[in-house]
Amino acid sequence: MSKISKMFKGSSSSSKSKHHGGPSPQEAIHRLRETEEMLTKKQEYLEKKIEQEIAIAKKNGTKNKRAALQALKRKKRYEQQLTQIDGTLSTIEFQREALENASTNTEVLKNMGFAAKAIKGVHQNIDLDKIDDLMQDITDQQEVAQEISDAISRPFGQEFDEDELLAELEELQQEELEESTKNMGKLPSVPSTALPSRPKQRDAPRKKVEEDDDMNTLAAWAT
Repeated sequence: MSKISKMFKGSSSSSKSKHHGGPSPQEAIHRLRETEEMLTKKQEYLEKKIEQEIAIAKKNGTKNKRAALQALKRKKRYEQQLTQIDGTLSTIEFQREALENASTNTEVLKNMGFAAKAIKGVHQNIDLDKIDDLMQDITDQQEVAQEISDAISRPFGQEFDEDELLAELEELQQEELEESTKNMGKLPSVPSTALPSRPKQRDAPRKKVEEDDDMNTLAAWAT
């Protein structure tokens, strides 16, 4: 038998004992908390008594040795009680935590079982064949909607072959490249208009010679 089965068996037997006057987990946890509070107060009381006995022992000292020793003995007894209470509190705390965890787990499993029954009830009303038909209808309607969207977005008028347009564009770019290359190979043309002529440098000496001849003729006539 598994631990879970034992736990449920124990819970069922506890439920039976509950009907016969046994405590519920919540009642037991409440009782344990009350016991913890009581023992904690007892601890505080013992700690104060220990401080008092130490003060008495210090006060009497060598003056009243017997009274000092009696105070130390009482301190020892209080310390033993304090140690026992510490152990008892540890046991009660462990028991309370175990009971709280068991109660929590029982409640969780109960709610999970309740949810499982609810899921089962929902699934009983679902026909798997109808689900398949519904999903197929949804798929068909999506395909129809896609066809309608494609038809609406299709442009009107004449359609052109994209491959032909790309080939034409490539041809135009090639012609542009050839024209640019041809223009880069040509030299600049010679101007058609004639440049203005410069005066001849030889005319000036000839004119001077003629003037000298005229002066010589005039001088000869004068004599």
